[in-house]
Amino acid sequence: MLTIEPMGQGLGALVTGLDLAQSLSPADFAAVLAGIARHGVLCFPGQHLDPAEQAAFSRLFGTLEVHVSGAFQVPGQPDVMILSNMTADGKPVGLPDAGQDWHTDMSFSRTIAFLNVNYILTVPRRNGVALGDTLFADMAAAYDALPASVQARLRGRTATHDFAKFWDMMRARAGAGSVRAPLTEAQRRTKPPVSHPVVMIHPLSGRKVLYANPGYTVRIDGLPAAESDELLAFLFEHQTRPEFRYAHHWTENDLLVWDNIRTLHNAVADYGPDEHRYMRRCQAMADRVFDPGWSGMRDASIPGAAGDPTARSCRPSAEDPE
Repeated sequence: MLTIEPMGQGLGALVTGLDLAQSLSPADFAAVLAGIARHGVLCFPGQHLDPAEQAAFSRLFGTLEVHVSGAFQVPGQPDVMILSNMTADGKPVGLPDAGQDWHTDMSFSRTIAFLNVNYILTVPRRNGVALGDTLFADMAAAYDALPASVQARLRGRTATHDFAKFWDMMRARAGAGSVRAPLTEAQRRTKPPVSHPVVMIHPLSGRKVLYANPGYTVRIDGLPAAESDELLAFLFEHQTRPEFRYAHHWTENDLLVWDNIRTLHNAVADYGPDEHRYMRRCQAMADRVFDPGWSGMRDASIPGAAGDPTARSCRPSAEDPE
């Protein structure tokens, strides 16, 4: 029997009673969607999935992204990426520094991400203690806690997001030892900077969320550079305040699903090269969740489902301008 037990004050819930290697019933799928809307981050412990089964589950929520780098993909399964600090024959088997700062996946894409679906097989440990937590921050709570004057400044605003900001920052941090190759001009053209509303209406919950992040957001559109920099610096500090955070402590065979529209995340790199971590990642895009005709949203029977006037297309919905 499916149960969803909250693990945090806002974000985070434990889901038991489902074998994700099997097809979900419509009722179970609706319950999972409702859990995402309420909790933002769901952990399905004790799963046993091969890459194809992980991808099949992930595709229930949207088209799967193939990473622009074209690297560290499961052979024959380009929409499943390997995140790992392990090596084989002296070469890295996965991206070792994935997500190691606050960001929101795919905010740099015209069609943004809906869900991450990450499955861990090897957890780094030291003296029996698990390392490599993933931190999350709740952007619905962060928006609600903004001063009214800042909410007013953000009303109707968009911000520009650039893939190269995070990629280049991680290359610079690692220096000559980085496994991240410089982006080619062709790759940069594939992911040009894009703009999104700074405040969005979440298509499942109907809540306002703050959609900007330190990893990819480079400016508030239409503001002088100095004012944009000042406002972004304030937002980045505000977003990651402790009261908005939830830390996931990984156990082998956890499958973790998180909502990129509502959350920021940060992979904690507190383990060494001999403390091994191996994870497979799928990224379901938001090409269905904003569509009011999507059957999963109709079945979920939660705020923001079909008929909500804020969910009119597969592009992000800005807050009401009035």
